[in-house]
Amino acid sequence: MSANRDVLKFDILLFTTTIALMVIGVFFIYSSGVNSSGESVSNEWIKQIIWVVTSIAIIIFFSLYDYAKFKLVSFYIYLGMILVLIITLFWGIEINGARSWIGIGPFRLQPAEFSKIVVIFYLGSFLDNNYKKIHTLKKFIQAIVIFAIPMLLTLVQPDFGSAIVNVPIFLVMMFLAGARLKHLIYLIITGSMIIYLTALPAWSRYIVQEEVLIVKVLTEMATLQYVLLALLIIILLALAGLRFFRASYYYWIVYFISSIFLSLAGAIGGRAVLKEYQIMRLIIFIDPQVDPQGAGWNMIQSITAVGAGGFWGRGFLQGSQSHLRYLPQQSSDFIFSIFSEEAGFVGAIVVFALYILVLVRSLIVVNSSNDRFGVAIGGGIVGMIFFHVIINTGMAIGIMPITGIPLFFLSYGGSSLWTASIGIGILLSIYQRRYRN
Repeated sequence: MSANRDVLKFDILLFTTTIALMVIGVFFIYSSGVNSSGESVSNEWIKQIIWVVTSIAIIIFFSLYDYAKFKLVSFYIYLGMILVLIITLFWGIEINGARSWIGIGPFRLQPAEFSKIVVIFYLGSFLDNNYKKIHTLKKFIQAIVIFAIPMLLTLVQPDFGSAIVNVPIFLVMMFLAGARLKHLIYLIITGSMIIYLTALPAWSRYIVQEEVLIVKVLTEMATLQYVLLALLIIILLALAGLRFFRASYYYWIVYFISSIFLSLAGAIGGRAVLKEYQIMRLIIFIDPQVDPQGAGWNMIQSITAVGAGGFWGRGFLQGSQSHLRYLPQQSSDFIFSIFSEEAGFVGAIVVFALYILVLVRSLIVVNSSNDRFGVAIGGGIVGMIFFHVIINTGMAIGIMPITGIPLFFLSYGGSSLWTASIGIGILLSIYQRRYRN
């Protein structure tokens, strides 16, 4: 078959698998709205059907549209999204303690969800334009700035879950673009330390329940200022040594000490921005019984629901945790818990198989593309979908902290579903144009 005819092929498997997940989502969103008397007390499932229909149209539109055209306007879309995030931060609608929504009347959208796709477009354009220099520290830092600006604007809303998704998107795209492994490891180590040090005071207070010296040193501003100053002096001296003596060990001194410096500074910012309940989510991940009636309630009830499903499940509309309204945000954040209780282990395996199929087909699409821009944005979309699935299902069964990240295609909500659908549409567009050089 000629290349021209092959370009017209449509990845039916990726398309139908995505729709199958959406349909499953509608059924269990309906189930989440049924009370203990068997009455439907929510119309979310009707809204979700509308979101699903529009999402299918979005997938078809973006699959037919030439994804390469987004490269030409990605910078302007990026600037527009930054402006929207700023507007949301100051004038957005506040829900559950976060000012993350904009809307008119009952119609609401969450800009942070769409910003993930925008970052993928612009970062993909940047990587394509600088593919020969992406291994340099200068270009790596420039790439960090591209994803960090929307991430920080999302973080201060505060929406920790949506903000943190930018990190795996960045890592996957940079890895595929040929960034140096030591740069990526530096970012992973520093980011992980920021999260750990941010939660350290709460860990000492709730888990250890006694004053720990290292915690006192790393959290009291009077002491921390001297620690940061000492680290900064070491970094400056090491930079001078590297400049004049060219010895490699000076580089590694800067590498590790600067990571510690940024981790401590980032933790100060994290404790200033994140609210107490968000930090508590990290603590109850370690031990939900620290606050079983408060911060630990969601995780305990979610684990209970998943475990109650057993092997075969209790049957559709037969779950107790959802119908007794024990799970908050059960149609969105904890939809997998509802599904697992009613469909059991077997149902969970089927859903995981569908997600694996989506991810495998997506990786095949990325691998088959001859276009650097296509590979970059395709990789970012795969990273985004993978992270959403792993974190959401992980928090439902208690092996990941609660972050408020929805489960793509299953969770209730138009913003996340439209974002995921745009991603699938772009992947289908890449597949149809995979022979482009």
